[in-house]
Amino acid sequence: MRILRLIADVFWSVSRWNFRSEPAPKGSGILLAGPHTSNWDFVLMLAIAWKCGFRPYFLGKKELFRGPAGPIMRALGGIAVDRKNPVGVVDDLIARAKAGDDFQVVITPEGTRGGVERWKSGFYRIAMEGDLPVTLGYCDSKTMTAGLGPTITLTGDVKADMDVMRAFYADKWGVRPERRVLPRLAEEG
Repeated sequence: MRILRLIADVFWSVSRWNFRSEPAPKGSGILLAGPHTSNWDFVLMLAIAWKCGFRPYFLGKKELFRGPAGPIMRALGGIAVDRKNPVGVVDDLIARAKAGDDFQVVITPEGTRGGVERWKSGFYRIAMEGDLPVTLGYCDSKTMTAGLGPTITLTGDVKADMDVMRAFYADKWGVRPERRVLPRLAEEG
C-alpha cells in the first residue's frame, strides 16, 4: 500500500486536479464515484483511494477483463460483472464486505458514462442489505477538485437519503459536465 500511496502523492503533485477530502472511511462500505462522466473518473478514484490509504474494489463490465487487461484490472481491485446477467452481484458484494474488515467497493451510481436518466439503485440495495455506510466520492471539473465527501448511513427512506446525496452532488460536475446525471432513483417515484 505504501507504493500505491506514493504513486497517488506523485499524481496529485503533478496533476492539474486538486485533492480535497473528508476523512477516509474505516472498515467496509460503499464509495460512490459521482458524477461518472468519463473514463478519467476511474483514474481519479484510484488516486483518491490510494491517497486516503485504502485499496478500492470496483465493478466493471466483464468485457474489460478480457485479454491482457484482465490481470491488470483484477490487480487494481476489479470485479467483473455481466451486465446482461447480474444475478448474484449484490449477494456477492455483501458477502465480501462482511468477510473483510476493509472492503471499500467503488460504485458508479449511473452505471455508465452517459445516456441514462437516473442512477441505478444497486448501491442502495447493497448498502441497506449489508448495513454498509456510503461515502460520497466526487470529481468536479468546474473547481478541478476531487476527493471524498461525507460518509452517511442510509435510513431506508429513499427520498430523504437521496435528498442528502442531491445536496452534496448539486455543485459537482464530473470530468465531462454535459454527461452529468442528477442523483435520482426510480424508487423515489
